[in-house]
Amino acid sequence: MKKILSVMVLTLLASVASIAQIPTAPQTSLKIGDKAPDFTLTDTQGNQVKLSEFKGKRNVVLAFYVLAFTGG
Repeated sequence: MKKILSVMVLTLLASVASIAQIPTAPQTSLKIGDKAPDFTLTDTQGNQVKLSEFKGKRNVVLAFYVLAFTGG
């Protein structure tokens, strides 16, 4: 009986831990066609780059790799 109870508790803890790691999508008021707000990101060489630096110069493409650097 103790062994079954221990397995159930461990299963419950593992389930709670996995649920706690599910990220939630950020909320935004942006709609299709809206201008993107200015933001700063780090490029592949480690430099800080602002979106506004590219205004009127060239097209900007943002690529998000959902599982990048997660080992999954």
